Amino acid sequence: MYFVAGATGNVGGAVVEALTEQGLPVRALVRDASRAQLPDGATAAVADLDDPDSLGPWLDGVEAAFMLPGYPDMPALYERLRDAGVKRAVQLSGGSAGTGDTSNAVTAMMEGSEAAARESGIAWTVLRPSAFMSNTLRWLPELRTGDLVRAPWGDLPVACIDAADIAAVAVAAMTDDAHDGAVHRLTGPRAMLPAEQLDIIGRVLDRPLRFEGLTLEETRAQLEATMPEKYVHAFWDFYVDGSLDESLVLHTVEEVLGRPARTFEQWAEAHADDFR
Repeated sequence: MYFVAGATGNVGGAVVEALTEQGLPVRALVRDASRAQLPDGATAAVADLDDPDSLGPWLDGVEAAFMLPGYPDMPALYERLRDAGVKRAVQLSGGSAGTGDTSNAVTAMMEGSEAAARESGIAWTVLRPSAFMSNTLRWLPELRTGDLVRAPWGDLPVACIDAADIAAVAVAAMTDDAHDGAVHRLTGPRAMLPAEQLDIIGRVLDRPLRFEGLTLEETRAQLEATMPEKYVHAFWDFYVDGSLDESLVLHTVEEVLGRPARTFEQWAEAHADDFR
């Protein structure tokens, strides 16, 4: 039995799908079973990572768990896994983890989650992916009303990754002890500017799409309107001060899976209907 947190999200949902495609039984963590659309082989596990005790009924017989970062009491969550006899956990993290810069709220959150896994007493694997290809779905509101996308960080190339590749590596680590104690940094196969991504989406949709980068002033205003100040500072630190370089291309996906990471072109073709 396998336990998957965030089962209706980008990565967790892909982990559930990848496990069930292999015929493996899954308990998929959701907050509302009536709204969860799960594949055959997955059982809705109604619980909340904000409440570690709520996991109790769902952990019996679980071999391995996929965990999300950033919850208030990550050590308590891992204590529940250990006490239930879970043998292995895969902890999703982020590319900035490992720097030790806890003045950055995002980095501190990721490093705290990794520390909880390492100190849990069970076997662990950490995944540090670059930005997700699916982040481009944030452009949907503008694409529904026109062909122009205006967004932040237009001058920053990112080796973005398909969430399905993150999930495939997660499943490999959940089902094979060869990954115990590993920290896998995961990227896509090419660093791309947002305009290049949008150009590919435009070709897939047969639309003349155009990208325009926001100014730093516009970017800050947008961030401040949508998130707490500590996260505004974190993203400013990453992308303006340059503490995070997501342009680096690594071949970890191929090394783990025996095939190259999926390209943005492949992702865009597979998700074309999401943009229509």
